[in-house]
Amino acid sequence: MNADALFLMIASELIITAITIYFFARVLSAPKKKEPDSYTDN
Repeated sequence: MNADALFLMIASELIITAITIYFFARVLSAPKKKEPDSYTDN
């Protein structure tokens, strides 16, 4: 494996990992939606 291929492989893995962490953090930090409680609504 030459240096260009190694650089491309590492760069693509880092980009994919960064995007995954970014969206995972957005999902976990999203505000909770208030859902109706069917027990108290009756």
